[in-house]
Amino acid sequence: MTNSWLEQVEEEIVDAERPIIDPHHHLWSDKDEASDYEIEHLWSDMAKGHKVIGTVFVECSTNYRKEGPKELWPVGETEYVINQAKKSRDASTSAQAPILGIVSHANLKLGEAVIEVIEAHREAAGGLLRGIRHSVAYYPHPPAVARYTGRIRHLLLDAQFRRGFAQLASAGLSFDAWLTHEQIPELTDIARAFPDTTIICDHFGGPMGIGEYAGKQLEIFPQWQKNIAELATCKNVVAKLGGLAMPINGWGWDQRATPATSDEIVDAHSAYYLHTIDCFGPSRCMFESNFPVDRLSVSYNVLWNAFKKIAHPFSADEQHAMFMATAQRIYNLQA
Repeated sequence: MTNSWLEQVEEEIVDAERPIIDPHHHLWSDKDEASDYEIEHLWSDMAKGHKVIGTVFVECSTNYRKEGPKELWPVGETEYVINQAKKSRDASTSAQAPILGIVSHANLKLGEAVIEVIEAHREAAGGLLRGIRHSVAYYPHPPAVARYTGRIRHLLLDAQFRRGFAQLASAGLSFDAWLTHEQIPELTDIARAFPDTTIICDHFGGPMGIGEYAGKQLEIFPQWQKNIAELATCKNVVAKLGGLAMPINGWGWDQRATPATSDEIVDAHSAYYLHTIDCFGPSRCMFESNFPVDRLSVSYNVLWNAFKKIAHPFSADEQHAMFMATAQRIYNLQA
């Protein structure tokens, strides 16, 4: 969405001095100039708003290499992002938050051979590699989510995938899990099978709201609650709180004449946030922007206002955990 569309909703910043680490955003430049989203675009979205002191980039299939061994093509994304990170570290003002960590993609279906890809990412990342994300989100109804087609159903249960997954703990890396809500029990299964691997559940486990799930949020919610509660019994799993304003979640803000307000987000989403925080505890939760994907529904400043309103009933220490300390600890960030 354009800046002019987002600028229709402007709000006074809530709790403006609270330090924030945004542990989940994307950047890209290999599509076309009109839709590029690079570090300067992120800084522009952050401008004159919340006190973001650092970020974590999460893979989004951008700037892959186009030659050499195919399994190493994703290393091109890390090479691209480290150049973006260098810009952020060279920034002249403290308002421009640096990239503190990178979560890269590696094909875990490579099994034990994935370690070669991990080491190539590590070499390219200049000390910023923190984790791996191999998205397993499966949605079999194109064109609603075209980028999910061709994926393997039940990938988290696949033996060869798990042989690759088994390499992460010894490499000192976490696993970011992007899935859809029906797959949450599979994430619980792999978390129990690998208790020494830190797993970050992205975007509340992906409660869908399009296609066959359109208009069924209330119908889906009770089972989602049970599955999240069961996942939370795995102490090696932490939760990212955000990513619910994507079009696939079905709230429809991306189709409106005006973007969402923070109060609308609180009204629609607080039950997801409060249930997840209740299950995991603040020390295992971290708020995330998921920008620029959630930008299709809401501006950066309004989104973080909503987070702060949801977090308001919690203690100062609990809020500090969810806005900064959990991300800092889980991703071993030097802010």
